[in-house]
Amino acid sequence: MAQVGEFEIYQTASGNYNFRLKASNKNTIAVSGGAGYKTLTGCKSALESIKKISGSNVEDQTLKNYETLTNPKFEIYMDKAEKFRFRLRAKNGELICVSEDGYSSKANCKAGIESVGKWAENAEINILK
Repeated sequence: MAQVGEFEIYQTASGNYNFRLKASNKNTIAVSGGAGYKTLTGCKSALESIKKISGSNVEDQTLKNYETLTNPKFEIYMDKAEKFRFRLRAKNGELICVSEDGYSSKANCKAGIESVGKWAENAEINILK
């Protein structure tokens, strides 16, 4: 049986819907960006977008003179703790998902981006109660 990823959708205390993308080993790869989605339909729509654009180009914002790419795209950046992180922007520039944790190396961050594509493509959707 093929291994598949999983999108877990959950509702926050404020009533918004958020998600986590998990690999088959249940490790979280990415989480929803921003404050979440007001509706379950909006959240599910974001998951479909991730599936479609997870092979997007990568803009490396840690480089001194990086080239600004058009959306959709992944962005690699350095957080305040000096860890590498990624975020995925939709065609309209909206933030869709971000790495859950920072990475100690850029190579590991890029591997995280590749994992989004690998696990999102055929991910099952699980709505948590």
